[in-house]
Amino acid sequence: MPPIPSVIPMNMELECGACRHRQPFILPTPICEDCAHEWMDVRYDYPRIARVWIDLLRQRPHTMWRYRELLPLRDDDFQITMGEGGTALLRAHNLGMMLGMPNILIKDERQNPTNSFKDRQAALVISMMKEMGVTELVVASTGNVAISYSAYSAHAGIKLWTFLPGLVPPEKIREIAIYGSEVVKVTDTYDATKKIAAEFAAHKGILADRGIRDIGTRESMKSIALEVAEQLALEFGPPQPGIPWQSPDWYVQAVSGGMGPVGFWKGYEELYEMGFVDRMPKLALIQAEGCAPMVTSFKKGLTRAEPVTNPSTRVITIATGSPGPAYEVLYRIVEQNGGVFESVSDEETFRALHVLAKMEGLSVEPAAAAAFAGLFKLVNSGIIKRNEVVVVNCSGHTFPVEKFLLDNDWVKVIKTGSEPYAPDELSPATPAPRLSDNVLGALDQLDRRVRRIAIIEDNPDAARLLRRILQTQGQFQISEAHTGREGLELIGAEQPDVVLLDLMMPDMDGFALLDQLQIQGLLDDLSVIVITAKELSRVDRDRLQGQIQILLQKGSFTDEDLLEGIEALLGED
Repeated sequence: MPPIPSVIPMNMELECGACRHRQPFILPTPICEDCAHEWMDVRYDYPRIARVWIDLLRQRPHTMWRYRELLPLRDDDFQITMGEGGTALLRAHNLGMMLGMPNILIKDERQNPTNSFKDRQAALVISMMKEMGVTELVVASTGNVAISYSAYSAHAGIKLWTFLPGLVPPEKIREIAIYGSEVVKVTDTYDATKKIAAEFAAHKGILADRGIRDIGTRESMKSIALEVAEQLALEFGPPQPGIPWQSPDWYVQAVSGGMGPVGFWKGYEELYEMGFVDRMPKLALIQAEGCAPMVTSFKKGLTRAEPVTNPSTRVITIATGSPGPAYEVLYRIVEQNGGVFESVSDEETFRALHVLAKMEGLSVEPAAAAAFAGLFKLVNSGIIKRNEVVVVNCSGHTFPVEKFLLDNDWVKVIKTGSEPYAPDELSPATPAPRLSDNVLGALDQLDRRVRRIAIIEDNPDAARLLRRILQTQGQFQISEAHTGREGLELIGAEQPDVVLLDLMMPDMDGFALLDQLQIQGLLDDLSVIVITAKELSRVDRDRLQGQIQILLQKGSFTDEDLLEGIEALLGED
């Protein structure tokens, strides 16, 4: 038998969620060729994966990427990872004793890099963005997604615009800003915030994250299911000969848009198809009473969710009034396979938060506490039996955020004219543009990147680092070229204010490029910062004399050195 490769070559198709038509896998994800439906699922070569996966997994570390063959990234060179996944499955001994339930297990997603299960989403989505060549992205969020995307975008060298509703806690907003993302606070609901983010992205020609409609979002969430199935087998043993992994009786999660349970279910569907588990779990989907469109719609027997137009809950991270297409999928799953939609009050949620901290030593955010409040309610009502195996998603941690690293202009505010919230303690220095008269005009005010900087660098890692340093300032329009000839064309076409130039490049080195710029008269209104690893001789330095303003040696300058140099050059204008 030939040796097993470290990674099985990818063989993927897209399947329409409505008509089941299959078509080739491409990015960005197209609509269905047959019925124009926008919900497309990825299908893999399950028989082939099943034959070799157990042997492959023995060789791999316990991260999300352990399950590489079931994740839709075609080229591992674009993988952006900070060790996400592989989180512990903790047995809740004290809580179990309190409830008389010996088999409550907590999937502790606080252990991800930014302490949220959304790191899985960020890792895969940002990797796919990198594979598509995306350098700028817009996302709307109630907090955790923006934090995760900010961290992973920083790692990938992608500029991120984050739009957040008014009730997102200041600590979360500050953390987003610390990563260097653009922070836009909208004094309105999350649903209004999503619309404004989409308008901004369309107006500026920037790609917008589509949430659960993006296949990367759903596919990343199923990694939780794959880990749970493998971990339960270690906890309880295989269910029967030939079936290596285990299913819980229940999976409990607090939901907003519903992407987590949708992905979790798909993970178990694929494991069942490959023969890795012998049954499917039931889903317990928990929402806050003050914003529970899925719960109320399910109890009315509606296949489409009625939106909640005025959310009234302090559990802001799950306060989505219009959950979108996930509800239809989850409705079908619960109807066909069992499960439940349930709501909990804010009082029940914060009580559960306190109980979990006192009983298990786990400090969690309110969204995670809502899942436990739901568990308590479902156990007391007899829907979840005390002898059943229950896995609860513990989504995030109530950790403090550093408050002293940011200047006065770290948040931008959009006022919609209908302001249901109290004045904000953040008091940003930048006056807030009004949306009531001119939405696009207000959106234009958010983007004040009036200075153009061109990076001419053939090393992609070096170019990414320079781009990332510049992006943290938020005031530059950045373009890149990766050869001297491309750089010459770029400078002629875009007329940047500052050029960051490498000297050692293919086809035309930096010296020759500078000579051409001087011949063409383009150096007169241009500032050049040379950033090079080349040890310059006196001849080299004499050749650069009069052509450049600043010389920096790679590996021996900080981001402050570069930014101070740029600010000094721009200040001379």
